[in-house]
Amino acid sequence: MKPEHLKIYTEIQNSPVYDVAIKTPLTEMPLLSERMGHHILLKREDMQPVFSFKIRGAYHKITQLSDAQKNQGIIAASAGNHAQGVALAAKKLNLNASIVMPVTTPAIKVNAVKRRGGNVILFGDNYDEAFEHAMHLSKQQNLTFIHPFDDLQTLAGQGTVGLEILEQSKPLPDIIFVPVGGGGLLAGMLIAIKKTHPQIKIIGVEPEDAACLDAALKAKKRVILKEVGIFADGVAVKQIGEHTFDIAKDLIDGCITVTTDEMCAAIKDIFEETRIIAEPAGALSLAGLKRYIDTHPTEKNKTLVAINSGANVNFDRLRHIAERAEIGEEKEGILGVTIPEKPGSFKRFCETIGKRAITEFNYRYSDSSNAQVFVGLQLKKGRPELETVIQKLEEAHYPVTNLTDNEMAKLHIRHMVGGHATQLTNERLYRFIFPERPGALLEFLKQIGTQWNISLFHYRNHGADFGRVLVGIQVDDSDLPNFEKFIQTIGYSCENESDNPAYNLFL
Repeated sequence: MKPEHLKIYTEIQNSPVYDVAIKTPLTEMPLLSERMGHHILLKREDMQPVFSFKIRGAYHKITQLSDAQKNQGIIAASAGNHAQGVALAAKKLNLNASIVMPVTTPAIKVNAVKRRGGNVILFGDNYDEAFEHAMHLSKQQNLTFIHPFDDLQTLAGQGTVGLEILEQSKPLPDIIFVPVGGGGLLAGMLIAIKKTHPQIKIIGVEPEDAACLDAALKAKKRVILKEVGIFADGVAVKQIGEHTFDIAKDLIDGCITVTTDEMCAAIKDIFEETRIIAEPAGALSLAGLKRYIDTHPTEKNKTLVAINSGANVNFDRLRHIAERAEIGEEKEGILGVTIPEKPGSFKRFCETIGKRAITEFNYRYSDSSNAQVFVGLQLKKGRPELETVIQKLEEAHYPVTNLTDNEMAKLHIRHMVGGHATQLTNERLYRFIFPERPGALLEFLKQIGTQWNISLFHYRNHGADFGRVLVGIQVDDSDLPNFEKFIQTIGYSCENESDNPAYNLFL
C-alpha cells in the first residue's frame, strides 16, 4: 500500500464522523441466504440520518477545513444524497453551505436539503451543469468546494464503513460488494480493509449503462463515458474519480456490472428481508452479489456482504421498480406471439401455454389473417422454464419473439399495444430521454418542430429526473440524412428503434 494511502488509513481510524453518523447494523438476510446457499449480510447505510452513507465523507471533509475556509463558507453540487450530507454536516458545525442542484431535481430532495439548513441554488438540467456552476460560484465567492467523491478526505470518511464491517462480521467476510459511482466509498473501503485484511475480496458493482470503473480498468486509464444510464441516479457518473481510481486499480479484486432489472429484483429482496425500500444505487451491490453467485456456482457457504448505500427513492418510481423486479428475478417472461385471427385461437393458445399464471395479455385486431399478442408469463423456474414455453409454442407452429430483454418493449410497448397503422408510410421510430421538469414535454415537441409529422407518441415518467418518450416520425428516404443531422443537434439521448421486433410486431 502506498505511503499516501497509509495516511488515509490513519484518518479513517481517527475520523470524527460519529458526531453526526451512526454505526449502522450489519443485518442477516436469512431468506436470500437460504435461497443462494451463502451467508449473506446487508450493511444498512440507509439508516443514517440522511438515509445514505454520504454523511460520512461530507462531515469528515468539512471538519478538516481550516477556520478561514469554514468562516468563508462551503459549496457543493449534488442531485441528492451528497447534498443532504453536506447540508447536515454544515448545520452541525454552524457553517454556511450552498448546494447547487439541477433544476430537474425532484422536490422531495430539494426540500430535504432545505430542511437541513442548506441554501439551495437550482441550476442546469443535469449534474454536470450544476457542478460547473458550483465551481464558478466557488471561485467567484471564495467558497470551499466539497467534492462528492474525488477527494482524499471525503473518501477517508466513507472508509469508516469498512472498519465497521470488520468489527461486526463474525466470521469475517470472504467478499464485500461495493456500489460504484465516482468511487469514493469503494476507495475508502479498499484502504480500510486491505491494510489489515488483504485476503478479503472487494468487488465493485456498477450498472451496465454507467460502468465508468469497468471501462477504466479495461483501458488501464480513466475514460469518459459518452452517456450514462439514469435509473440508478446515485451512481450515474461518466468518469471515475482521479484519486479513487488511483486507489482502486491497485487494490480492487474485480468489477461486476448489472442490469436495471437485476437492481429492481435486489430492491425487492431488500424489502422482503427488512421492509425498507432501497434506492436503485442502494440495491446495486446486492444485485452484483447475486450476479457473482450465479456466475460462480461451485462456490458455497461463503460469507458475503452487500452495502445498502441509500434509501432516498421517490415514491413515484415504485411502479417502475415493481414492474421490473419480477423480470430481474426471472419470475416473469415477456413474449410476442403471432396467432391465427379466427375463433378459438385464444383458447388453443392458452392450452399450449398450460396452467401458468398470465401476468399480462394485450391484443388488438390488426388484420383478418393473424393477430399479435403481447403476453407476460409468471415463471417458477426462471429462464429455463421460459425456454420450455417458447419451444412448446414453436412446436405448435406459433411464431414467437422473446421480448424479456427488450428495453423498449418493457418501457413502452406493453402500455400501448394497438395494432398496425396500415395506411402509414415512412415511419421511423426513436426513443428519447430528456430532462424532466414543468414544461419539458412542450419544449421537447418544440425542438422536434413542424418539419416532420409525428405519427406515434408515448411518454412515461417514473418519478425520476428524466422523462422517456417513444416517437414515430414520418420521414421520406430522401430526407433521412437531414433528419438524422437534426436529431444530433437537439441534445437529447436518443435510440433508433425502427428495427426493434416489438415495434414491428405490435405497432
